[in-house]
Amino acid sequence: MPSYTPPTKDMQFILHDVLNVTGSDIPGYDELEADFTSAILDEAGKLTSEVLAPLNVVGDKEGCRLENGVVYTPTGFKDAFEQVKEGGWPGLDMPEEFGGQNMPYVIGTAVGEMFSSSNMAFTMYQGLTHGAASAILAHGSQAQKETYLPKMVSCEWTGTMNLTEPHCGTDLGLMRTKAEPQDDGTYKISGQKIFISAGEHDMADNIIHLVLAKIVGGPEGIKGVSLFIVPKFLVNEDGSLGARNGVAVGNIEEKMGIHGNSTCVMNYDGAVGYLIGEEHKGMRAMFTMMNEARIGVGMQGLSQAEVAYQNALDYAKDRLQGRDVTGDKNPDGPADPLIVHPDIRRSLMDQKSFAEGARAFILWSATMIDAAHRAGDKDADGLVSLLTPIIKGFLTDVGYDNTIKAQQVYGGHGYIEEWGMSQYTRDARIAMIYEGANGVQALDLVGRKLAQDGGKHVMAFFDLVKGFIKDNAGQDEAYDAEFLEPLKTASKDLQAAGMYFMQNGMTNPNNALSGSYDFMHMFGHVCLGLMWAKMGKASRAALADGTSDPAFHETKLATGRYYMARQLPSTALHLTRIQSGADTVMALDAANF
Repeated sequence: MPSYTPPTKDMQFILHDVLNVTGSDIPGYDELEADFTSAILDEAGKLTSEVLAPLNVVGDKEGCRLENGVVYTPTGFKDAFEQVKEGGWPGLDMPEEFGGQNMPYVIGTAVGEMFSSSNMAFTMYQGLTHGAASAILAHGSQAQKETYLPKMVSCEWTGTMNLTEPHCGTDLGLMRTKAEPQDDGTYKISGQKIFISAGEHDMADNIIHLVLAKIVGGPEGIKGVSLFIVPKFLVNEDGSLGARNGVAVGNIEEKMGIHGNSTCVMNYDGAVGYLIGEEHKGMRAMFTMMNEARIGVGMQGLSQAEVAYQNALDYAKDRLQGRDVTGDKNPDGPADPLIVHPDIRRSLMDQKSFAEGARAFILWSATMIDAAHRAGDKDADGLVSLLTPIIKGFLTDVGYDNTIKAQQVYGGHGYIEEWGMSQYTRDARIAMIYEGANGVQALDLVGRKLAQDGGKHVMAFFDLVKGFIKDNAGQDEAYDAEFLEPLKTASKDLQAAGMYFMQNGMTNPNNALSGSYDFMHMFGHVCLGLMWAKMGKASRAALADGTSDPAFHETKLATGRYYMARQLPSTALHLTRIQSGADTVMALDAANF
C-alpha cells in the first residue's frame, strides 16, 4: 500500500527562510514563529499520515453508495471526519466570531496540502464547505452568517457549490434552474444540477447548498443569474433543524477517480432558497467561492504529484533492475537499484523540482491573499487574481503529468492496482477539469487578466521579477549563472509573448487565444523559476551562515539548478508556438477534422 510522509520540513523552510513570514507586516504574521508553525504542521502531519492516508485506498476501492436517498461514505470516513472536526481543522483560518481559529490563510494552505496529499477525495468534503462558508462570509447578510457559519466552520454542517447543469458547464448563462419569488422573501428553486461534489453524504447533520439560478422574469443570459442558500434541512429560528427541504440526490456519478467523494446529481423541486447578496449578481458572489476553489484545485495538482513522487522514490531505491553503466553500485546483489539509472533520475528530478517549486508558489500566493484580506492590499489582490488561472491550470496540468511519471517508475507494477499508483493519476485528472477546465483558465488569463486594470498587475509581476534579479545580481557568480540568468531569459520570453498578443491580438483575436495555453504554461514556468531563485538565495544564505543541516540546503540548490537548466528553458518553445499565430491552428474547416 502507498504511504505518505508530510513535507513539514520543506514547508518550514519556505515559510521562514524564503517568505520570512514573521518579518511581514501582514496582521497576524508576527505570531507565526517557527515553533508555533512547526507544532501546527506536525500535528496536521500526524493526522494526515496516520488516519487519512490509510483510508485513501479504502475510499478508492469502496466508493460511495446510494441507498433509499441516502449516500453512505466509505468505511472509516465518518470516524475520520469526526477526528478532523474535533481537532478544529476545518475552521483553522476562519473568523473567531463564527468558531474559527482566525489563523492566516497561508497556514491553512500548508495544512491543506497535507490533507489533500493524504486523501484528496475525503478532503473535498471540508474543502467545499470552506469555500461555501467563505462565500456566505463575503456576501451573506448578518442573519445568514449567524445562522449558517458557526455550524459550517465546525463542519457539523457541510456545504456545496451548484453550478453545472446537464446542458451547460462553462457557459452558465444557459442554465435553466429557476427561482420563483415568494411573498415571505424566500424563493422556490427548481431544476437539476450535476457534478456536485459532496452533494449528499452521511457525515454531517445538514448540507448547505449554494445554488445558481435565474429569477423568473429576470435578464437573459449570465446577467440574470443569482445565488441562493438552499439547505438540505430548513433551519428554525432557534437554530434547530426543521423540515426536509425540496432537494434530493438523484444519482451518484461513476467517475474515473476521487471515488471516496460523493459526486451527485441534485434535483431541486420547489426547494426553499434564500438570496445571497443582490438579485442577478450571483456570479460575483459565486466567484468568491470559485477563486478560492481554483487555488485549492491547483494545490490538488501539487498534492497528488507530491505523494506519487514519494512512493516512486521509495520504489526506485528498493527495486533492483539492471546495472549502472558506470560500474556496479550493488555488487553483492543481483542488480542495482533503479535509482542509479539516468532516465529514472531525470523523471524523479522532474517530479521533485516541480513539487518543491509549486509548494513555494502556492504558499507565496497565499501570503498575497492574506495581504489582501487582512491588510486591504489591493495590489496583492490584483496580483493573486492574475496568478489564479496559472495556479489552477499550470499546476494541475504538470501535477497530473508527474503522477504519470511516478507511475512509470514502477513499470508494469504501476499499472497494477495492487501498488496503488494509478489512483494518484486517476484522482489528479479531475483537477484539470473542474472549477473551470484548464483551457478556460488560459482564456481567462489572456482574454481578461492580462488587461485587468489597464495591465497594471502583469506589469507589477514583471517589475517584481526584474527587481529581484537586480537586487541579487553581482553578489555571487555561480548564483547569477545558475539562477538569475535563466530567470531573466525566461522572463524576457514571457514579455515577448505578451508583446505579440498586444501587436497581433487586436487585429485577429485568434492570434492571442490560440497561444493562450502556451502562455499559461510559460507564465507558470517563470513563476516557479522565480520561486527557485528565491529558494536558491535562501539556501545559499543558510550555508554561508553555518546551518546545522547543510545536506538539506545542498540538496535544495541541486534541485533548483535542475529546474533552471532543464525545465525553465521550455519558455522558448512556448514562445515559438505563440508567435506562429493562429493560421495553422484555425486552418481546417470543421468538416475536415
